[in-house]
Amino acid sequence: MTFLEGPRPRILAHRGLATEAPENTLAAFRAAVAVGATHVESDVRVSADGVAMLAHDATFERVSQDATRVDASSAQALQSLDLGGGHGVPTLAEALDALPEARWNLDLKVPAAVEPAARAILEAGAEGRVLVTSFDDATRARAVAALPGVATSASRGVMARALVAVRLRRRTALARILAGIPAVQVPERLGRIRIVDRASIDAFHAAGVEVHVWTVNDPDDMRRLVTLGVDGIVTDRADLALATLR
Repeated sequence: MTFLEGPRPRILAHRGLATEAPENTLAAFRAAVAVGATHVESDVRVSADGVAMLAHDATFERVSQDATRVDASSAQALQSLDLGGGHGVPTLAEALDALPEARWNLDLKVPAAVEPAARAILEAGAEGRVLVTSFDDATRARAVAALPGVATSASRGVMARALVAVRLRRRTALARILAGIPAVQVPERLGRIRIVDRASIDAFHAAGVEVHVWTVNDPDDMRRLVTLGVDGIVTDRADLALATLR
């Protein structure tokens, strides 16, 4: 099994399926898999004792009004934290173990997460079923170097150069910029700038690169984007996406 195989469009369950449990918890990930999602998206930070933890923000104020900082707490304390319904913060290692058939799209939120995340992935033998990425170019590059052959998507700086090449219709340059990167994961728009349209999708496909769009929760938008040619939908509502697109 590899991350980018199987039928498209790929449905990537953004932070799991958080309709009945908090985002980025084992319960949310299990809920996504239970409705048929094969791909789960999550975020990696690092605890005070150097363990890769699945959490989007530096604190949990948005999720549970808890100001606990991930990087100031031990892994055990974070696992025992109640984000709601008794659900705590999972380690990457326990998530990979709990859902061995799931493919994991992992966004490394801080540079310090690279080594503990790579260690957890290698110890689980999960290199083939993860995609590692980061908005930060250096963080993504370090993660890819630590996990030879792992799937990855374009980081912010790479993506900026790629979009310039797309708009200037420089497909040779685009292929060079995205060499070794099998996917781009982008919003449909960034402010007034449209990123995803037929021309950009065709250009990325010509470079051998998949296009995944985030975060899409409306079924009509899902249908429209898939008709346009995108390869993956990153969504908070994997249940709706699967019902709509399959």
